[in-house]
Amino acid sequence: MPDRTVDFYPNKKQWQFMNSTTRHTAYGGARGGGKSWVMRIMAVQAALTYGAPDPWSEGIKIWFIRRTLKDLVDNHLAPLKMLIGNKAKYNESKYLFTFRNGATLQLRYCDTDNDSTHLQGNEADLIFLEEATQLKPEWISIITASCRGINDFPHRIFYTCNPGGPGHQYIKRLFVDKLYTETENPEDYSFVQAMVTDNQILMERSPEYVNFLKNLPPKLRDAWLYGSWDIYSGQYFEFRNLPDHYEDRRWTHVIDPFPIPKHWTIYRGFDWGSFRPFSVGWFAISEDGTMYHFRELYGVQKSGSESIADQGVGWTSEKIFRKIYEIEQTDPNLKGREIIGIADKAIFNKESNGISIADTAMQCGIYFMPSDSKRIPGWEQCRIRLQFNEKGFPRFYVFNTCKEFIRTIPLLEHDPNDCEDVNSKMEDHAADMWRYVAMQNVIKAFMETPQYEPMYGSDPLNQYGGYA
Repeated sequence: MPDRTVDFYPNKKQWQFMNSTTRHTAYGGARGGGKSWVMRIMAVQAALTYGAPDPWSEGIKIWFIRRTLKDLVDNHLAPLKMLIGNKAKYNESKYLFTFRNGATLQLRYCDTDNDSTHLQGNEADLIFLEEATQLKPEWISIITASCRGINDFPHRIFYTCNPGGPGHQYIKRLFVDKLYTETENPEDYSFVQAMVTDNQILMERSPEYVNFLKNLPPKLRDAWLYGSWDIYSGQYFEFRNLPDHYEDRRWTHVIDPFPIPKHWTIYRGFDWGSFRPFSVGWFAISEDGTMYHFRELYGVQKSGSESIADQGVGWTSEKIFRKIYEIEQTDPNLKGREIIGIADKAIFNKESNGISIADTAMQCGIYFMPSDSKRIPGWEQCRIRLQFNEKGFPRFYVFNTCKEFIRTIPLLEHDPNDCEDVNSKMEDHAADMWRYVAMQNVIKAFMETPQYEPMYGSDPLNQYGGYA
């Protein structure tokens, strides 16, 4: 096969991605930016560059990872074979290219917890994570921990990513929001924003592709054309967190905390969980019917300050209710207030000892009424509350201190078997708790969908898309 590695002319952003020296570099955002192509080029060029320093050593070890084996084979195997030509032997059973200089490039996948376990304990010098947002955060952590070694080769991880998927919030936090835990060094992370217009070859040969993206529904258009990380295809709720608008409360659902007026009605929502997270939320309803989620208690395991997705803390029901009682006796927004408790009907079912979870709550001084647990009408009420009116004000807000609600709600996606429902296999506990309370306060949708203002500040020429 001919040597195709020389026929490569990177644009400015691809060049920036290729030459990054940070440990973690992500190239993501809009579709069609040439991200996958540049990753293949980088992997092959690294293998050709870093051979074994002597006959008794190995060359650089490179992993090229995607979620499924089918995706790897369908999208990357043939192009890699063309790029590599006769410079390496390919082992079909191991999906392994072994180069003449001793370097190796292996195609690997991670689609289950068991797959991540197989990767754990192995070592690689360079790791390329293709479509990283399709991987769970815990898988990404295991994979990236394998990037190590005592040799002199570069040890780095490169990511390509589009908005959406199980790893969306994790990748967004590290590379877009730039929020780090105590064990994460900000200098180790860099991000290159991809735009479809970066791909000059695509622009020259398929200019109609941009028009196709522009004509998509607003949610898909913002994610695929403009690389918005706030909205993406498959997302169930159009939930917005815009810090610049916390003060004026327009076009955002997240706001700064404030004292809850004494005459507002207070609700407590509860979704039970032990091995999965439990979720408790306190909500206030104002005179005009606007709902404010102002405090939460969420039982999720932590790794440092990072939540381990959908892993409960294993508290007993009694421990949960005693904690709720303590909060309601000490929080200035709750102390001395009448609180209406709403919970899933399931907690009223008697257990083998003849006592229900609701009975245990009463013994701790916490009272609940059974919720209207209809899923589709409940989700519709939540979505109606997220609607903005013509001035940009919704009928639901959440205080920015409710971190787990803000983390989990944007990640929920449509059930693949019922587009009207939320995928219940995802971390939906805060959403369920919210749904129970929303069904106690039913409202009607706005008659017309408002014209949204651009998210990108002043944009008179609509260069950044805004909303149509």
